[in-house]
Amino acid sequence: MNAPQTAARLAPADPNDALGRALADAVDRYVARRPTSERLQREAAEVLPGGNTRSVLFFPPFPPYMAGGEGCRLTDVDGHVYLDALGEFTAGLYGHSDPVIREAVEQALRGGLNLSSHTPGEAALAREIRARIPSIERLRFTNSGTEANLLALAAAVAHTGRRTVLVFEGAYHGGVLSFPAGAPAKVNVPHVFALAPYNDLEAARAALEPHRGDVAAILVEPMLGSGGCIPGDPAFLHGLRALADAHGALLVFDEVMTSRLSYGGRQALLGLRPDLTTLGKYFGGGMSIGAFGGRADVIDRFDPRRADALAHAGTFNNNVLTMAAGLAGLQRVLTREALDALNARGERLRARLAEVFARHGVALQASGLGSLSNLHATDRPIRSSRDLAGADPRVKDLLFFDLLERGVWMARRGFMALSLPFGDAELDTLVAAFDDVVGARRGLLPTAG
Repeated sequence: MNAPQTAARLAPADPNDALGRALADAVDRYVARRPTSERLQREAAEVLPGGNTRSVLFFPPFPPYMAGGEGCRLTDVDGHVYLDALGEFTAGLYGHSDPVIREAVEQALRGGLNLSSHTPGEAALAREIRARIPSIERLRFTNSGTEANLLALAAAVAHTGRRTVLVFEGAYHGGVLSFPAGAPAKVNVPHVFALAPYNDLEAARAALEPHRGDVAAILVEPMLGSGGCIPGDPAFLHGLRALADAHGALLVFDEVMTSRLSYGGRQALLGLRPDLTTLGKYFGGGMSIGAFGGRADVIDRFDPRRADALAHAGTFNNNVLTMAAGLAGLQRVLTREALDALNARGERLRARLAEVFARHGVALQASGLGSLSNLHATDRPIRSSRDLAGADPRVKDLLFFDLLERGVWMARRGFMALSLPFGDAELDTLVAAFDDVVGARRGLLPTAG
């Protein structure tokens, strides 16, 4: 794809569409400054569909190809340096090339990469996780959060002998457990799903009534992550605990993202004990990992010493690099104090962005909790994905490309996840970039109402 084709494709049909013209111009500038990324994308598309093997990373006309990272900064193949405000969609909590984790990985490599058996590292990492999240009495490792959620639901179905799972609009529990606004993803696994709007306890109760006697689990993110960083109301989440008990179902907290909101995850902040919890992202110190755990009577069904044991395979579930990196990160880097400080910076970020948006009189907001935020092109209260309907997606697109031009890397959908190296100076840089962009584009942005 060359620059003229890109411009022609994105140019607005209406010559009076100022927002469309501004976006097309921003995309043209992006393309012109990244010829190497464009070439690599074109070559990758010869062997990968769309040059892609992880859907979330692609955006048109093509994504930048990254060459390296250090701390909270990235460098692409065309030499552009970015402040990394995306943090690998929460998995990059430790930033890039943390020396403690790098040393642990190098030491593990010297001991042998694939050891064909149990190793001391897996139980050590499991104990560290259990010490942080007491509701996890037993746990098992997987290679991703997707696998963790799949196995948690499998455990719930096996334990209860039922099939129905209550999920929520806007939720994302992995590539085959996705429930965007409108309809579930076509590649979802074939559980019997009951679907309800997020933060609506009465709707959740009504959605389960037709399935009474067949409810295996309620699967919920304590804050919608990919769905826009929409926090679950405490009353709603505690209400789900009571609803699960009333149906004899298991309450499953997907804390793949929200576990970073405190030393014990969001469940600790809520004072709420789910039956099962799923984890992933940063617990492997930057390596592939997932975990599912909770009540011993449920997870012990996977004990291979039992005659009726449930099978759970996975060649790399206990791989030595992940176990070593995860343990080093939790024990030596991610202290309670470090995590609290990071989440406090995230709270300050949203407060300062709110001041920027108010000063410029634009209908923008950053939702979220702690170190996780999402930009939205509306100033309406947001409690569910339904509240995002009607916002012009081009507003966030324009801000995304403008911020890229100023050296800020975030998700095109507006998602940001701060990493431990992201300090107060970086916070100032990020807020200043937003202030600059919003001020320059104020006439094209929705007006506060």
